[in-house]
Amino acid sequence: MPERARAARRQALTGLARLFLAALLPGTGAARAEGASAGNANTGTSATPASDASSASGPGAPAEPPALLLPVQGVAASALHDTFGDGRDGGQRGHEAIDILAPTGTPVLAADDGRIAKLFLSQPGGITIYQFDPTGRFAYYYAHLARYADGLAEGQNVRRGAVIGYVGATGNASADAPHLHFAIFRLGPEKQWWKGEPVNPFPYLGGKPP
Repeated sequence: MPERARAARRQALTGLARLFLAALLPGTGAARAEGASAGNANTGTSATPASDASSASGPGAPAEPPALLLPVQGVAASALHDTFGDGRDGGQRGHEAIDILAPTGTPVLAADDGRIAKLFLSQPGGITIYQFDPTGRFAYYYAHLARYADGLAEGQNVRRGAVIGYVGATGNASADAPHLHFAIFRLGPEKQWWKGEPVNPFPYLGGKPP
C-alpha cells in the first residue's frame, strides 16, 4: 500500500477513535461546553458563584426599626394612642408621628443608641432633635421640646435611655396639651436628617391596637 494511502487510513482511524471516546466520556470537550450553555440558558444569565449571587440579593426589603424604648419618662406603653396618619390642618396632611402626652418638663429619653444628627428650631416643631440610629438607616425625631438636656450637642453619641430633652409645647403645639411628637424616618442613601420615609412608631414602642 502506498505511503500516502497508509497515512490517510491512520488519520481516518484516529478520527473514529476520538468520536468513540467522546461518546463514552460526554463530560469532556464540546460536551462540557454544551452542558454549561444549557445551564446558563435555564437561568437566563451567565453563571454566578453562589456567594456572589447571595450577596447581590442580600439587602432585599428595607430593614425595620428595632424595638425602641418609650422616649417619655414614666409613660407606659399601654397609655399610647396610635395617632400616626391622623388628619392635620383640616385633613390637608397626615400626621407622620405619634404624640405622647406628658406634663411640661417631663424628661425625654433617647429611644435607641445613636448619634445626635441635628438640633433644630422650626416653626411647626419648635425645639427639635434629630437622632440617627447606630446603623444609619433610621432617624428619630423629637419635637415640641421645652428645652434640650444640658450639654447636648450635634455629633454627640447617646445611649438608649439617656435624657436628651424635656417635654414642652413649643412650635405649633397647644400650650394646653404639652406632648412629645415622636417620629421615625427611614433614611435614603444621602442620609439627609430632614428627609426620609415615615414609619409608624407605635408598634416599635410597644403599642397595642385597641
